[in-house]
Amino acid sequence: MSRTFYDHKGRRLRELSCGDTRIYLETELRRVWCRSCGAVKQEKLPWVADNLFYTKRFALFVGRRCRTATIQDVARELHRDWKTVKELDKQYLREQLRRVGTPAPRVLGSDEIAIRQGHPSRVVVSDLVRRRASWFGGKERSEESRDLF
Repeated sequence: MSRTFYDHKGRRLRELSCGDTRIYLETELRRVWCRSCGAVKQEKLPWVADNLFYTKRFALFVGRRCRTATIQDVARELHRDWKTVKELDKQYLREQLRRVGTPAPRVLGSDEIAIRQGHPSRVVVSDLVRRRASWFGGKERSEESRDLF
């Protein structure tokens, strides 16, 4: 990658609190222009969350708090906007799913349900061990509908 300019952008990141004191880290993130693709790319630091205003430790803390409290309560507790806490919680959940992976169902069940009387039915495929729906779609009782799954 050829660099023609180097831009340092100062960033203030929210970190975990120490007691009642809120901690902020000030850092510089480098931005570089690539001659080959023409894009401006920003350096990715391993300890910065996807939302560039928070550290990963803070995002992890928010996600763990959201497991036992409502998003609104966590937002109030941390003096953050509700939308910000919701986004940090989604990042936490995505990371948890990435770590665990998607386990394949061992026992599948299939059924048709009617949306309304007189309307075509839909196919529901369920994981019978976990007792939850895995797929919903198709029309009527047909081989083509099951093939969509």
